[in-house]
Amino acid sequence: MFAIVRTGGKQYRVAAGDKIAVEKLAGEAGDTITLTDVLLAGNEGVLADAKGVTVSAEIIAQAKSEKVIVFKKRRRHNYRRRNGHRQQMTLLRILSVA
Repeated sequence: MFAIVRTGGKQYRVAAGDKIAVEKLAGEAGDTITLTDVLLAGNEGVLADAKGVTVSAEIIAQAKSEKVIVFKKRRRHNYRRRNGHRQQMTLLRILSVA
């Protein structure tokens, strides 16, 4: 069985046993959380009602994503700025879709 869940403003297709990286969620590694914002559920091409479906997941780790370089330049004014940013993310293992 699979489900489409929304977290952090993004949508993910998940099934039991999947690992996904989402925007930072509260909790420590090893905690179990429930993703309640289920948009769609299905089983082998047949769509099911998503009202009673809940997705439980285990937090694997709290990590940072790849570095994004922000470079600003204005020509002919000797203006150059270089910044880096690493977004916080949470790694999840989907335990069950029920």
